[in-house]
Amino acid sequence: MKKEKLAILFGAGNIGRGFIGPLLCASGYKVVFADVQEPIIAEINRRGEYGVEVLGAERTDITVGPVRALHSDSVELTEEFANAELLATAVGPNILPFVAPAIVRGIALRNSRGITEPLNIIACENMVGGSSELARLVRKELSGPQLEYADRHIGFPDAAVDRIVPPGHVLDDPLRVRVEEFCEWIVDKGGFKGTIPAVEGMICTDKLPAYLERKLFTLNTGHAAAAYLGARKGYDTIGEAIADTSLYATVERAMMESGEVLVRRHHFDPEAHRVYIKKILARFANPALRDEITRVGRQPLRKLSREERLIKPLRGTLEYRTENAALIEVIAAALAYRNPADEQSRELEKLLSKGNLPDAISRITGLGEAAEERDALLGIAEAYKKQL
Repeated sequence: MKKEKLAILFGAGNIGRGFIGPLLCASGYKVVFADVQEPIIAEINRRGEYGVEVLGAERTDITVGPVRALHSDSVELTEEFANAELLATAVGPNILPFVAPAIVRGIALRNSRGITEPLNIIACENMVGGSSELARLVRKELSGPQLEYADRHIGFPDAAVDRIVPPGHVLDDPLRVRVEEFCEWIVDKGGFKGTIPAVEGMICTDKLPAYLERKLFTLNTGHAAAAYLGARKGYDTIGEAIADTSLYATVERAMMESGEVLVRRHHFDPEAHRVYIKKILARFANPALRDEITRVGRQPLRKLSREERLIKPLRGTLEYRTENAALIEVIAAALAYRNPADEQSRELEKLLSKGNLPDAISRITGLGEAAEERDALLGIAEAYKKQL
């Protein structure tokens, strides 16, 4: 009798249910969601499947299953590690530290039972190096034989994931989600242990850093630009913001500026990348998606940090001495973002109110170590003042 393929997916939220879950189920995996929300766990177990609306030129309804769900801290979930062939997370970067203990317990169980089949763990998060970070969190809790076991049999391939899945459920159905038609899941070929699992829609590459930066500098930069510029004009959704022709032009210029860095650094074809930018902008404008600016703009301190979607491409323009006026305008708008319900937005406002403005911006962004960064910092400060 053929053994069933089992995958554990941490995160039964919209990304897990709307992106990774459907791809795993379409590939023949039986999916066990791991989550902490008891109502969602109970509803998944009651039904064993759920619906997804795919919003392209026409709406398509798909049914995703078979699925089960367990609490992330349960003994039952640890037991599932004995049979799992693949594990993924879709929980958000800030939640990875809370997922790591469950993975540590699962690795310990596999070690204690002498299971030598490899298990690959892919963090499908909106961050660079998510699996590497998860590996770091897991490894620091392992020692001796367990650590040796993990080094031999547990893979943590990094990934770049891309699909817009707005929050909220559909028609009073707590499991049903809406997603855009486009999706991209690119995984580092060299990070796997053993045979690379066959998953529909998963592309394996030995050039992941280039694709990670392409996503960060294009989708993430453009999304943030639309959110922060849109917030300044009082818009509620990304679609409303991108329909503003002046705002659209600034977002596109910022994406072209970051794209010039990609072309020079990773040798992407310039025309192909311009087409890619247009495709991303068309996704933002999808009228079927109601993507809230408060969602896309949340956690501005993280998004303004040195290695993130606004400052890292700006640093690239300084490295290659290319245009960056639109990126500076977007960064100023991000600094001016105010949402009383967002803890990082409140903290951002406090930081900017203390002392010298360029120094405050330097602490937030990490800019100012080199002379050219200091000049850019002063330009950001001037642009920020104009938005007050």
